[in-house]
Amino acid sequence: MSTDESHLKPRRRLARGERHRQLLDLAWQLVREGGTDALSLGRLAELAGVTKPVVYDHFGTRAGLLAALYEEYDARQAALMDAALHVSEVTLAGRAQVIASSYVECVLQQGREIPGVIAALAGSPELVAIKAEYELLFMEKCRRVLAPFAGNGQISTASLRAMLGAAEALSHAAATEEISAHQARDELLATIVALVERSAQAGLSPPP
Repeated sequence: MSTDESHLKPRRRLARGERHRQLLDLAWQLVREGGTDALSLGRLAELAGVTKPVVYDHFGTRAGLLAALYEEYDARQAALMDAALHVSEVTLAGRAQVIASSYVECVLQQGREIPGVIAALAGSPELVAIKAEYELLFMEKCRRVLAPFAGNGQISTASLRAMLGAAEALSHAAATEEISAHQARDELLATIVALVERSAQAGLSPPP
């Protein structure tokens, strides 16, 4: 077969799972290169070399695409944290180190794209609800991991919200190189240890 003939050979049709993976990878690329404003189903179809109906079949709407990106990021973060917990020391410092390191590392692995995706989630009630659901799952996992070190105290939702806010802010600062990754991890570690120790002290205090 000549070079010209091979050029005319049709592309292999991707299986649905392969196509979904390709579209997600290209969507991350679009966000990385142009921010979430550059992300549209039409642009994604063009970049993937497929028709718009193919992309709509996978994600339905732009909000569905953003949700899929965030869900993939959350799954990656959960897997990273679970693997680290499996081999970490069963101490407050060890568990807190895992939470801090895995959170910051996952954001940095995804690069500057994820802060933009997270910000875009505020664009509709549907996306706000998805983000809130995954936040609750993350906080409950942290509560379970840290509870053994809180003595008789309870780690409050307010404390966990403060931890999550610090994690998001510090990771974003590291992703934009305002601070180093090392600084972000250390500060988040100190925040987590402090909130657990404060909970433990509250549990030991006599009731008023």
